[in-house]
Amino acid sequence: MDPPRSHPLPPALRSTGDSGDRSAQYHANSGWVYGRSKNTLECIQDDRYERNRETNIHWPFQSHAEWRLGKFLAENLTQAQINAFLKLDWLDSQKPSFSSARQLLDWMDALPSGPRWQVMELEVDGYNTEKKIELIYRDGLEVVESLFGNPIFAQNMTFDPLHVWRNAECEYGEWFTAREATRIQVVIFCLFYRLLSIKDTLPEGATLVPIIAASDKTPVTRHTGSLEMHPLFLTIANIDSDIRMKATAYAWRCVAFMPTVKFDVHPDYQTILQARLWHRCVDIVTEKLKRAANVGEFMTDPFGDVRHCFTPLLIAGDVEPWMLDRFQKIAKANQLLGVHLLFFRNWKNSDPSCFLVPEVLHSLHKFFWDHVLKWCKEVVGTDELDARYKVHHKRVGVRHFNSGISRATQMTGCEYRDIQRTIVAMIAGAAPPAMVQSIRALIDFIYLAQRHVHTESSIGDMEASLAEFHATKHSILEAGGRAGKDNFNIPKLELMLSFADAIRRSGGLIQYSADVSERLLITHCKVPFTRTNRQSDFAEQIVCLLDHEERIRLLDVYLLLHEHDEPLVNAAEDEENLCSTDPASTWISRVAPGEQHHFKAPRSIRNLFTKGLMSNGATAALSVTVTPDRSKLKIADISNLYALPDLTTRLNEYVARHAESTTSGPTPRVFDEIAVWYKFRIQQYSTCRPSVIMPSQVVQAQPPSSDFPFGNCDIVLLNANGQSQDNPGFHVAEVRAVFQLICSRRSRDLPDFLSQPLLYVRPFRVIATPDSQPDTRLWILERVYSPSSPQAPACRMGFILPLTEVTHAVDLVPVFGEKVDRTLTMVSSQERYDRFYLNSYASKEDFDMLYTLGQM
Repeated sequence: MDPPRSHPLPPALRSTGDSGDRSAQYHANSGWVYGRSKNTLECIQDDRYERNRETNIHWPFQSHAEWRLGKFLAENLTQAQINAFLKLDWLDSQKPSFSSARQLLDWMDALPSGPRWQVMELEVDGYNTEKKIELIYRDGLEVVESLFGNPIFAQNMTFDPLHVWRNAECEYGEWFTAREATRIQVVIFCLFYRLLSIKDTLPEGATLVPIIAASDKTPVTRHTGSLEMHPLFLTIANIDSDIRMKATAYAWRCVAFMPTVKFDVHPDYQTILQARLWHRCVDIVTEKLKRAANVGEFMTDPFGDVRHCFTPLLIAGDVEPWMLDRFQKIAKANQLLGVHLLFFRNWKNSDPSCFLVPEVLHSLHKFFWDHVLKWCKEVVGTDELDARYKVHHKRVGVRHFNSGISRATQMTGCEYRDIQRTIVAMIAGAAPPAMVQSIRALIDFIYLAQRHVHTESSIGDMEASLAEFHATKHSILEAGGRAGKDNFNIPKLELMLSFADAIRRSGGLIQYSADVSERLLITHCKVPFTRTNRQSDFAEQIVCLLDHEERIRLLDVYLLLHEHDEPLVNAAEDEENLCSTDPASTWISRVAPGEQHHFKAPRSIRNLFTKGLMSNGATAALSVTVTPDRSKLKIADISNLYALPDLTTRLNEYVARHAESTTSGPTPRVFDEIAVWYKFRIQQYSTCRPSVIMPSQVVQAQPPSSDFPFGNCDIVLLNANGQSQDNPGFHVAEVRAVFQLICSRRSRDLPDFLSQPLLYVRPFRVIATPDSQPDTRLWILERVYSPSSPQAPACRMGFILPLTEVTHAVDLVPVFGEKVDRTLTMVSSQERYDRFYLNSYASKEDFDMLYTLGQM
């Protein structure tokens, strides 16, 4: 046995700031190394055509440019389109060495390949089908070995169970930090823990490679036709959840297309026979994976280390099962589907009560759409609820429902989430307070359940929110929300009772959401289908397309590393980009800067913390564009442009405050030119995962215009720690203008307090806290007015402060009362109302931040 090499820290131990008192302990006897071998990329050197590549690395293509052309054509065009392209006169001067689509695809078939596809014809004795039963599949173990040894994921993999404690509480995030990982490892090392008899033990030093599977049926035709596909996808829990949750990171592999057939039997028996066929097919695909779970399999990790791996799955009566009539009756009487040979029946350490974890997309978001939103519509009224969503202020990057929420005929998980963002504030005042409290408690549960990382405290909060809902749900019945029903017999509602135990066993549930598999159905079925001839063998054509894509992606990385004389092992030189959700681009940008744009990848998150302005306290990074939207304006022009008559006065006050602390205070007359921006960006680290940088948000500050007569301005949180002389103590403000003073040619350089972007803001004061609002548990804010006098009526207060005083972008929802003013629109509602709810549900990050503040 070789000593283990140093590997990157798992996500639970990465941090860029103060995330509490955190400690961790790996399992004492896991993850041993048993020698060296080749990882997935290095195995390309064993390809049968590798000798041809000794003289031409791009073989069978003639050059790097021809390889790029062939790759583009194979990835984007149909065979007919490729042939049409190759006949263009434009290519006469420099024709590629392949002359037809068929020749190009034959060359693609000659590229190094991963696990190979195969076809198996099946029969169900005694039952006929309309067409042949063909299973198109790859060996599950070979796919897992390819994933486990892929160096692209090297810096984003975990190999050992570990316990993580934060502030003396156990933390549950990735699967390897949850109880199930330790439980299985304990079973494997029973000699060490003395828990089981000797005959049930497995060797010490084993490495867990937990299997995550997803499968669903989807139509591939649009509007007409009835063609369907039923793919099966696999990935491994060793890969960080942030990577697995991005379909474009290619951490999932399609391993099979299940046959979609109809049996020549009574319709009552179709479901049971199709379910049995599905389990039989999965049984075939995963046969070697189950063997590896029982006796182990030596696999090579991305670093070339050989490990002894075990592959647990991470998701009766005496009547003859093929006597369908009697068997199905007994199965239904016991609430069973009627499948007697389940695919996981002989899969060691695979318990359906553990691997069938609650799924967030359908268990929470679809539940909200099917039930919670209907309750709200029944009580508030569809027209009233639509009107409230229509007039809500529109923010960049957030879905706005211009036509309301009741007219859409088809909604997806994205729309479910967008409606959830404001539902509590939208129904407040129009629904009875007790019902609002019940709905709010359920929304709290939904948001808490989606956290990537949990502690016992957060699980306790989640359970308390669900208990609060059950204690107050009678108010929904009393308000008529259930439309005549007098109970809450909803299976998904009962399933929520298991969320807490599921988190402790398997880690954060958000990592198992079906969002990624829904996306995979598009990328692996619907999109490839458009490039087929739509004949009966379309499934085989799709397999060829997917196979070519994998070959191209694998060889692309290999060629790039070879051209830059880089090793085929992804050894990180620093920790700067370990939080990226695109490991391929991160690796390539390090070894060959500028080449990552040649690879399909998730859109990268721009890191403003490297070059942007840092907020006071360094909690946020802020940025404006290099070129302002308007420049060379006079102070009077800005006052008129933004309808801010007191701008000059507030600017004089700002300069006077800071001039007192400098040796020589410049006067406002020196800098009479101003540049303005209509927006800026703000970026933060994740509240619950301090090592993760969140995408930046746009904060608008547009002046009045024909489209926005009152301007289009967003709301921010300010740094109100008492250390700023510019903020009178307000926490929330509306950004009315973003500007910077320009130094005239005759004057010297501007002092520091004037050389950075400034904001003119109008503040809000807190008039109610969550503790005083048991129904919504939201802060209520009110606009601040200056005192009135006989000489001047009261007007909204404003002041100037540096951009660096901003800490967060937030969302406000007007306090509508019982009825919304129907004369208002989304461009006028924020200006006409004076009282607002500070919306804690605008995003999961806002919720985590404001929920924590509300608990203090």
